Amino acid sequence: MVMHVPAEAHGDERGALLAFLDEQRGGIRRTLLGLSDEQAATKPSASELSLSGLLKHVAEAEEGWISRAKGVAPAVARDETNWHECFVLVRDETVAGQLAYWDRVAARTEEFIRGLPSLDETFALPDEPWFPKEDVSMRWVLLRLITEVARHAGHADVIRESLDGKTAFTLVDEARAARED
Repeated sequence: MVMHVPAEAHGDERGALLAFLDEQRGGIRRTLLGLSDEQAATKPSASELSLSGLLKHVAEAEEGWISRAKGVAPAVARDETNWHECFVLVRDETVAGQLAYWDRVAARTEEFIRGLPSLDETFALPDEPWFPKEDVSMRWVLLRLITEVARHAGHADVIRESLDGKTAFTLVDEARAARED
C-alpha cells in the first residue's frame, strides 16, 4: 500500500469503499505527474498499454459501471468496432481532458452511491455473452471498481517506472511537495 486510507467512521461502509476507490484513482493519477501527453502515450513494454490509455479506460469503465447500476446505457458504447479506442487517446482527447472527465465521473459515482437507500440494492448485469445472467448489488459494483482501478494502477506503476525510473513512492512524495507549494 502506497497511501494510507483513513479508517471510516464507524458503520460507514459506503465511505470506506469510496475511500479505497479514491485511493486507487490517486495511484493512476500520480503516474501521470509531470508527463506530457506524448510521454503519457508511450508504450515502453511488450504490452499495448500506456498511461494515457489506462487513464481513459478506467474513467470509461467507472462511468459505464455506474450507468449500468443506474439502469442507463454507458455514455460511450463500446463494441468490436471501437474497442481499441478505449485504451488510446483519439482525435482531440488529452490527458488533462481525461483527468477532468474522471473527476466528473468520480463525483457522480460518489453522489449516486451516497444517495442509495442501501448497498444491497441490485441491478442486472448487461445482456452480453461475457456476463452471467445475474443481479449484483451496489456493494458488488463498488468492489468491482476498486479491483478494476487497482489492477490498472499496478500496470501504471510499472509503465511509469519503465519510462523514467520514478516509483509510486517517489510520485507520492512529488505530489505531496506540489500540494505544499
